[in-house]
Amino acid sequence: MIFMGGCFVLMLLLMGVSLSIGSAGISVFEAYAAIFDRFLPDLFDVSWLANTVVWQLRLPRTLMAVAAGAILAIAGCSTQGILHNPLATPYTLGVSASAGFGAAIGIILGHGLFEGSLLVIGNAFLFSLIPAFVILLASRRIGMSPETMILCGVAMAYIFSASNTLLQFFAEADAMKSTVFWMVGDLARSAWWQLPYVFATLTIFILIVLFFAKDISIIKMGDDSAKGLGVEVERVRTIIIMAACLSTAVIVSFTGAIGFICLLAPHIARLVIGSEERYLLPASALGGSCLMLFADIIARTAAAPVMLPVGAITALLGGPLLIYLLLRQRGYHL
Repeated sequence: MIFMGGCFVLMLLLMGVSLSIGSAGISVFEAYAAIFDRFLPDLFDVSWLANTVVWQLRLPRTLMAVAAGAILAIAGCSTQGILHNPLATPYTLGVSASAGFGAAIGIILGHGLFEGSLLVIGNAFLFSLIPAFVILLASRRIGMSPETMILCGVAMAYIFSASNTLLQFFAEADAMKSTVFWMVGDLARSAWWQLPYVFATLTIFILIVLFFAKDISIIKMGDDSAKGLGVEVERVRTIIIMAACLSTAVIVSFTGAIGFICLLAPHIARLVIGSEERYLLPASALGGSCLMLFADIIARTAAAPVMLPVGAITALLGGPLLIYLLLRQRGYHL
């Protein structure tokens, strides 16, 4: 509980910093005052500039970072538990690569079921669901161990990545640049209209994983042991993988592929509070939000006024940190 409380306080602090940084100089206090001014207009004296910058420019990005970090972290945590693998995430199941291929089709070829601003987003979302459906369908038809499911996802990730590379080879320079930038992942495209979908996804996803938290903890002991205790392993695994991939698909379609949050946040939480899912899942969510906010702050300040892609920052910071945490921790397990 101390860890979760600390993460919550840190998240609020990072949100304030995120709202305050930029070309328009606004303090953390002014940023929060601008938020509360909407609900308690007589309590704070907030300038028009602070109100406009916070509500129209920075708050959507900050809230997207909070929700995206939480969803990716929960997706990674639940997938690792249900597949008995510390490296399992929706990304290793092919969600990111397939979404990138769908986005590339929209950007380079202009084809998709949607039009206008929804073309790339819709393509990315629909294509990101393909690996999950293929893996789960094959698992129910022929039976797959968790290891085989992960390998199947990795294989599909390579297929979609190779297809994306071939597609970019024939693309014009501007289209190829847009595709590469989208695949790295960024929060600059965040908008108010996206947030209801994202937070609805987060709420439903949290309810699902908490409902099955006890089953996930039992499945960690092994499929045979879980079945002996009355857990419907295949049913629970199908629901969790589908929920994780669907939730990740929503985030990836809006932000692009932002890696390492879904891998790093659960490991940090697990090292601190242990492997009990009912505590691990919310702790991972808070940790994921903090990591995403911190990475976004670095992306916006490291080369200001140029904003770096958040996905590159999460990989640069997350890779070495994950290696360090795993090397210094003895007896680490799921």
